Amino acid sequence: MLIVFTTTPTEEEADTLAKGVVGSKLAACVQVLPKMKSHYFWKGEVVSESEHLLLIKTSDEKYEALEAYLIGNHSYDVPEIVAVEAEKVSEGYLGWLEGYLAK
Repeated sequence: MLIVFTTTPTEEEADTLAKGVVGSKLAACVQVLPKMKSHYFWKGEVVSESEHLLLIKTSDEKYEALEAYLIGNHSYDVPEIVAVEAEKVSEGYLGWLEGYLAK
């Protein structure tokens, strides 16, 4: 199982991406975290902006299609797309995730 992180500038965009990803069976679950503050380097300067963090639960097999979906539907020129492998996952949750993504 992978957990993929991305951020959006608005809650509306986060919700749209989350619904699209789950509806397209690219992930079984997306959590949208409340507004936070991000500080990053962009176009020669340090920028501070409010963003929403999405935690996207998916499989290795779905990653490439998920990445393509996010790039194609995201408002950022270079969206953050970072995947980490879940080291341990309960059998029940993993079974549910795999069952949904396999349908």
